[in-house]
Amino acid sequence: MEALRQRRLRRGGSGGERQATMFEDDDDARVESARMLAEDGSRAAAAEAFRSIAVDEGVGEDVRLEAARGLAEIDERSAAEACCSIAVDEGVGEDVRLEAAMLARGDRRSAAKAFRSIAVDEGVGEDVRLEAARGLAEIS
Repeated sequence: MEALRQRRLRRGGSGGERQATMFEDDDDARVESARMLAEDGSRAAAAEAFRSIAVDEGVGEDVRLEAARGLAEIDERSAAEACCSIAVDEGVGEDVRLEAAMLARGDRRSAAKAFRSIAVDEGVGEDVRLEAARGLAEIS
C-alpha cells in the first residue's frame, strides 16, 4: 500500500496533485475515525489508531501532530513516544518538530531525546535550536 502511495505521489502534475489531495483526505479520515473510537469509549483502539497515524512518516506532519495531540488525551506516555518520533524526523518542519518535542514532556526520556535531536541539528534555524536547548535544560 505504501509503495503504491509513493508511486502515485511521485507522478506529479495535476494527477499527482489529485492523488496527494486524496491521500490527505484519507489521513484526515483516519484521525476522525480515531476520534470517533475515543468518543465511543474504545480508548485502547483509539490510542492505537492515533499512535499509528502519529508515527507514520507517510502522513503529513500537521496530521501526525494532530494525531499525537489526540493520543495525549488518552495515553500521555505513548503520546510522548509518538511526539519524539515526529521531533527526530528531519523531514518534518522545524516548528512542528519543536511543538512535538514540547508535547513529549509527558515522558522525560522521550522529551530529552526530542529536544536534543533538534538542538544539535544544524539544518534547523538558530532560534529553534536555542528554544530546544532551553526545553532540554528545563527537563534536565
